[in-house]
Amino acid sequence: QVQLVESGGGLVQPGGSLRLSCAASGSIFSINVMGWYRQAPGKQRELVAGITSGGSTNYADSVKGRFTISRDNAKNTVYLQMNSLKPEDTAVYYCNAVVWVVAGTRWYDYWGQGTQVTVSS
Repeated sequence: QVQLVESGGGLVQPGGSLRLSCAASGSIFSINVMGWYRQAPGKQRELVAGITSGGSTNYADSVKGRFTISRDNAKNTVYLQMNSLKPEDTAVYYCNAVVWVVAGTRWYDYWGQGTQVTVSS
């Protein structure tokens, strides 16, 4: 019923920047929180940043001051601007959205397919 499509991943040198985008589409009545998670090889998936419909944000300590999350509610799209990238930021990045679908009865979690970010010289 709801699809999340991510874009913007790739290979970047240390110190470089990337911008991820995630667009939600489908039978959407309302979206509450949207966020970005990441999972590196051999590690658990972790929250990178989240943003509410009202614009309140939270970040993992490891990315504070370097990453910025934003969203366009009219387009059901969330962005992650990543600056000063480090090799330890290398991971698959997943978009998440908490959605109330049309004619739904509760909030549901939806995930994107993931986009690879590799930071290497």
